[in-house]
Amino acid sequence: MLAANTTKSKGFVWLVGAGPGAPDLITVRGWKLLQGAEAVVYDELANDELLKNCPADCELHAVGKRAGKHSATQDEINALLVSLAVVGKKVVRLKGGDPLVFGRAGEEIEALRAAGLPFEIVPGVTAATASAAVAGLPLTHRDFSSAVVFVTGHQCAANTSALDWGALAKLRATLCFYMGVRRLPEIAHNLLAHGMPADMPLALISEATLPTQRIVITRLGDAGQITAEQIGQRALVVIGEVVRLSGFAAGIPALHAGVAGRG
Repeated sequence: MLAANTTKSKGFVWLVGAGPGAPDLITVRGWKLLQGAEAVVYDELANDELLKNCPADCELHAVGKRAGKHSATQDEINALLVSLAVVGKKVVRLKGGDPLVFGRAGEEIEALRAAGLPFEIVPGVTAATASAAVAGLPLTHRDFSSAVVFVTGHQCAANTSALDWGALAKLRATLCFYMGVRRLPEIAHNLLAHGMPADMPLALISEATLPTQRIVITRLGDAGQITAEQIGQRALVVIGEVVRLSGFAAGIPALHAGVAGRG
């Protein structure tokens, strides 16, 4: 999708999904755009290996965010994108996963539109589908799950009114919590309190698609035993009957951990 008011004197911004972690999981289009970029504004979740595809004279701007430690505010990122494009540069905004899934691309689109700058969104593989793939579990299955729900872990903090926990607990769905490891005790407590069974299987997939990826499978009632230090901050939480189909879920004991390399 392109913004209106395109002129030859203006630059262009591509909001590119870098994929889930492994550098070879970026789209071919995203890879080619990096090769022709004049400036790249990249997140911490985007693999640094991808930057090797950029021209030698390409400007590189790190604006990563992780666990509350921000190197740039969102307003500063918006202003940077606008300032680079206004002077005519070809800009790649490189985001981990997919730009439109918890990537704040919406705010950047608003800023570009307000400035009358042209842009295009280049999708990427998001964490939920990549994590499910490496764990060997389908997010949907006609016998277990007819829907998938993506939830940001930031909504699982003290202000739990942001989510309808009763609806989430009763849905015949797979629940995928992004950035949810630190909020795992709250997630488990709220789902259990609203009727989800304690033996509902739960998977945590950390560093999906990277050589360091780690998969931990347990039950919802035992989720309080898992800490962020054990699994890492960069983990997706998957809750639902489909987790039983993972190759790491045989018997679903109280705590079964496995490490699966990319091979």
